[in-house]
Amino acid sequence: MKVFISSDMEGTAGVVDWDHVTARGPRYEYFVDLLTAEINASIDGARRAGATEFLVNDSHSTMANLRPDALAGDASYLSGRYKPMYMMEGLDASFDAVFFVSYHGSMGSDASTLSHTYHPAAIAEVTINGVVAGESGINALVALAYGVPVVLVTGDATTALETEAFCPGIQRVVVKESVSRFAASSLHPERARALICEAACLAIASLPTARQVAIALPATVQLRFKSSDYAELASRIAGCERTGTLGAQLAGDDPLELYRAFISVVLLCRGLTE
Repeated sequence: MKVFISSDMEGTAGVVDWDHVTARGPRYEYFVDLLTAEINASIDGARRAGATEFLVNDSHSTMANLRPDALAGDASYLSGRYKPMYMMEGLDASFDAVFFVSYHGSMGSDASTLSHTYHPAAIAEVTINGVVAGESGINALVALAYGVPVVLVTGDATTALETEAFCPGIQRVVVKESVSRFAASSLHPERARALICEAACLAIASLPTARQVAIALPATVQLRFKSSDYAELASRIAGCERTGTLGAQLAGDDPLELYRAFISVVLLCRGLTE
């Protein structure tokens, strides 16, 4: 039984500042250790329920944060700063389940710690079929394409709710309650790990009744940008239609192509920011 784990970092218990999640931060290594322990808790729980093979896609920042030898379960480790399928690189139909570990809320959410949606300098909000989507909802398009259920998400309460909108029945582990974008009340790390382990075990044990990603096709992905420059750039991507001064949208019946087009928009806009 194969499990695909897409790991971010902002949703880790105790993380509340950009310095915690960037390599230049004075305590970055400490918070990477906390993240690794939460990933390992999800692996340990899944193993208890019979999972045997794991792929961890390091999906945070430059996507080379973790120590491969520190991962549990003999997990394979996918890292590197350019992946064509970004946070979902490596997923295919051979997997049985998807975990989203240490995810965060969308840029348009209310009081989600370190909230953003892929590119915080450019993107103000994304919706899928009219529902606000964070990175979890956008990434769920890939799981939908391959018919693999997303069965676990960890992070704050906002992240859990945003994910459940697209992945009904998902096991949700709230490891912190956000107070603002830069403050949160976190569970003790050991308590957070225990809950993640328990939920991962239940998620795998419940796979026979797990529901697929609930995004109706054809789907419409609408983007609202922070400036008109980004909207203009986005409209240069094939299939991306400008919808106003700050808006653009993608539409189609192939969730994989929608995701690829969205990532192309992100990468193009990132060039303008940098």
